[in-house]
Amino acid sequence: MTAKVEKASAGNGLDIVKLTLAFVVLVAGIFAFYYFDQVNGAVRGVAMLGVVVMALALTAFTGVGRTARGFLSESQFELRKVVWPTKQETIQTTIAVAIVVVVLSIILWLIDILLGWAILDHLLRSNG
Repeated sequence: MTAKVEKASAGNGLDIVKLTLAFVVLVAGIFAFYYFDQVNGAVRGVAMLGVVVMALALTAFTGVGRTARGFLSESQFELRKVVWPTKQETIQTTIAVAIVVVVLSIILWLIDILLGWAILDHLLRSNG
């Protein structure tokens, strides 16, 4: 894993303005989505998608956005290192889990029956 030492910045005023504007755009889009409920749902959905894209675009050019892009980039890099199981391994593991679940279910069912009999026996003996 790569170790990066980043300078902690207090955030400049332009970032705050961009984030605030992105928030306002998003809230305005949500308000418009419900305010114009007489408009076709598909049109409102596409418009809302456009609003979300605008808000994300504004956010992408802030310190928070750069950090998020860096995180996603490193995540993709790490994801390439993952060794995925083969189809055969997946099938074998799934079968093993299913067998364990069935066996444990039977064991718990038997314990439940035994405890039920014990409680019923105890109640019958105490009542008479």
